Amino acid sequence: MSVQTLYTAATGMRSLETKLDVIANNLANVNTLGFKKDRANFEDLLYRQHVLPGSQDANSNRTPTGIAVGLGSRVQGIQTDFRQGAFQPTGNPYDLAIEGNGFFQVTDAASGQILYTRAGNFDVNDQGQLVLASAQTGRLLEPAITIPSDATGVVVQADGQVLVRQTGSTTLSPAGQIQTASFINPDGLLKLGENLFSATDASGSPNVGSPGVNGLGVIRQNALEASNVEPVQELIDLITTQRSFELNSQAVQAGDQILQLVGNLRRS
Repeated sequence: MSVQTLYTAATGMRSLETKLDVIANNLANVNTLGFKKDRANFEDLLYRQHVLPGSQDANSNRTPTGIAVGLGSRVQGIQTDFRQGAFQPTGNPYDLAIEGNGFFQVTDAASGQILYTRAGNFDVNDQGQLVLASAQTGRLLEPAITIPSDATGVVVQADGQVLVRQTGSTTLSPAGQIQTASFINPDGLLKLGENLFSATDASGSPNVGSPGVNGLGVIRQNALEASNVEPVQELIDLITTQRSFELNSQAVQAGDQILQLVGNLRRS
């Protein structure tokens, strides 16, 4: 009966509503540093099997096909696209970007947990330590790197080595080594907001090392990685999602009208 039409179309509307939320979040973060866009994947639900494929007909012959009516769709999962974002030159020596695979490591001030980010907008705190430039929480770069108070220049090499030039000196001296981390399954990382991820059992243990070694990307100084959201593609997805939602709503209306017609026939 058309009652099933109502439920089936409703599952499609619910799934598309989730996809709309994903698209909205992508568009909202089009200017977020290091943001990686998401994609909603759908799957069909169970089928009502009226006739199984291979059933025997009246002459004991096997039927080549069956009769199965689908019961709708649902969100299978939301995957993150970790492709490289464009580089934005800034001229700020504390702005860093990873070219290739990997995440910066930072220490959460409250829990002491190591968190991971692609946003490299670093600054120095009152102790001269490199921290994420946040107005809410000061998260130290891990391992900690301290810039001397008399430093007149800072150079971060592609391999993550931090060099400083101090007052009265013409040579560069080492101040620390940046280490980055990669994961066998970055889709398994837990998204925490504030451009941060945390490791989970699904992501696997972090592979920590110097940039440029064992598949880790290199460091680019004086630049930031922009969001990899493509606004034009998101707008196209937005339009198709809206139209698909409208089609499912029309299926609900059609099913409701048929039920009304059946009800009227019974009363007549």
